[in-house]
Amino acid sequence: MSRAAQIQRNTKETQITACIDLDCGEVNIKTGIGFFDHMLTAFAVHSGIGLNIQVQGDLDVDGHHTVEDTGIVLGKVIQKALENMGDVERYGFFIVPMDESYAKAVLDLSGRPFLKFKAKWANERMGEYDTCLTEEFFRALCANAGMTLHLTTNKVGNDHHRTEAMFKAFAHAFRQAIRPRAGVLSTKGVL
Repeated sequence: MSRAAQIQRNTKETQITACIDLDCGEVNIKTGIGFFDHMLTAFAVHSGIGLNIQVQGDLDVDGHHTVEDTGIVLGKVIQKALENMGDVERYGFFIVPMDESYAKAVLDLSGRPFLKFKAKWANERMGEYDTCLTEEFFRALCANAGMTLHLTTNKVGNDHHRTEAMFKAFAHAFRQAIRPRAGVLSTKGVL
């Protein structure tokens, strides 16, 4: 059974192609926003997946469309790969420390989209990346992947460390949740 999928999405604001392999593969991320590329690469490496995302976005406006639309496409390609992969562990939980910071991710691949996001940023930007877009990315991802995600970080510390800890905690929780298992983990018999 294939645990891979590919999606392309073109709008007047962004053109995005994403390929995912939930078992392995190369990582190649190019969104035009260096810090965001770093976060998506960290997600792919720490979750053990192959991920190729290529984005052309209206960065002359700002990074919002690029980041949010990448969340939409990543969510859709994850959903498509999950449809092809059979039964999975479904749940994941992980805490990642990064120096003075930490983040916690609690994940359910339930088919029900929901995001509980708790973070406050000291700075508006990290390079060309608007810190407020982290929540927008995860909201779009959850809505399109059909996942429930609770993602939190501590209140103080370096914004780079806290954001990166969030992406890595999500990655490890995702890795747990996509592990194959025999049978659907639900009393209903379906998710």
